[in-house]
Amino acid sequence: MKAERYFSVDQDGFYGAYFPHDHSDHAFIVMLGDDIDDLLAKTGVKWLQEAGYSCLTMAPSKKDYGHHNYPLERFGKAIGFLKEKGYQKIGIIGASTTGMLALIAASYYPDITMTLAFSPCDFVMEGFYRDGKDGATERPGDNESTVSYEGKPLPYLPFAYRHPEYWEKIQEESKGSGNFISSVHMFEESEKRHPLQEEEKIKVEKIRGHIVFIGAEDDVLWDTCRYIRRMEERLSQKEHSCTYDVLSYKYGTHFIFPESMLKMMLPVASKLILGLMFASAKKHSKECKETRIDIDRRLREILSKW
Repeated sequence: MKAERYFSVDQDGFYGAYFPHDHSDHAFIVMLGDDIDDLLAKTGVKWLQEAGYSCLTMAPSKKDYGHHNYPLERFGKAIGFLKEKGYQKIGIIGASTTGMLALIAASYYPDITMTLAFSPCDFVMEGFYRDGKDGATERPGDNESTVSYEGKPLPYLPFAYRHPEYWEKIQEESKGSGNFISSVHMFEESEKRHPLQEEEKIKVEKIRGHIVFIGAEDDVLWDTCRYIRRMEERLSQKEHSCTYDVLSYKYGTHFIFPESMLKMMLPVASKLILGLMFASAKKHSKECKETRIDIDRRLREILSKW
């Protein structure tokens, strides 16, 4: 699969790739994976194109797998391109950190009328790097948010630990747990040390159209279902015009994608690979698969009404 067009920050104002679908007037901004044309990104594009949507993948920059002061204005540029192409409706999809980013972008840009957030948090995270410094896979930024707007970092929940303790704590938490990576306790500690402030919360009530929150209780990266419940509560208390669905499950892990999307990505040995990544996927493989099948069905129903 090859994009029809690639975009650069210098020339176009954002880093992305455009995958059109013939005769479609709906398009998705896709933020899956770490780059605009890696396996997960292209799998998301293929899944959405089979459902009838054009796609524009986005990422911070080429081979930059961290998120630090990512300018929200880039979404404005991407939306402008899609509107110039004549798309009548624009959606956004993200997972994990980009699930958070999808919610933030949708809260700033009312042209986004369908927001799919897999395993999101309900706050702006502190910025982080994946540059291998001192042998650490990931490290916090220096007074940086994950995102910025008009040249200023958005207020964020600071991580409980600094470099190099940050990655050491994640390794310590993951070791012996049966998970490739686990950081839920670190995020709990972050909120203990710095109770979440209003300015750090994602303003989900500003999102237009429809939101789909998707998460599982057995997520070991962070307590996404708790975060989703807090966003539900926020919507119940704040005036808003959006509608929303909550797809919350006991089992499904952080990697909670539709079953058909997973099969596109990992046509062989998906059960084995997920079991190596997450202990719950190994112990509760049947239940996790049932979750993914249900998400597949419900998302298709939701999207058909958009």
